[in-house]
Amino acid sequence: MNIIKVTIMKNIFKMLLILPFIINAKNLNNKVALSEHLETLLPYVGKTYKGEFLNSTKDDPAYDVAKWERALNGNAIRILHSVNDGEYGGETIIMWNPEKNSLMSWYFTTGGFFTNALVTIEGTKITSIEDVTGNDNGITKVKSIIELRQNGGLENRSKYLMDNIWVDGHKILYEEDSNASVIFN
Repeated sequence: MNIIKVTIMKNIFKMLLILPFIINAKNLNNKVALSEHLETLLPYVGKTYKGEFLNSTKDDPAYDVAKWERALNGNAIRILHSVNDGEYGGETIIMWNPEKNSLMSWYFTTGGFFTNALVTIEGTKITSIEDVTGNDNGITKVKSIIELRQNGGLENRSKYLMDNIWVDGHKILYEEDSNASVIFN
């Protein structure tokens, strides 16, 4: 009987010794790993935001849902978004471009056009100036500024280059909303 108790006690002691290593390894595997060039975007990853356009009204509501995801084994961030449950939407991929020594993004839309942009990150601001291809309204560039706000939400502002003149675009204030869904028609 004593030998059994001693053996059980030894096994329990061994488990207590290795348990912290098992727990630590599990936590490392659950950590969202991103390319070193994307690490500053980590606060956004895994979150879904819902935002209302500033020109939205009760009679003509306009809102956007944006979902930020880790992509391509952490070498990219994928942002899916849809306006008014699929009236318009798109998908953005942000990743490091070693040839340009910069982050870049590619944005594909349900409107049939796409953009690519150099992306800069300064503090809590993500800025991109996109070259637009195939827009029917004559927009050739879009400047977007996304800023992480103190309350954990996002602010998204844009300007459009039309006929060589920058004009104000949209402004959206987002709050995190884990129940919101990106919808494409």
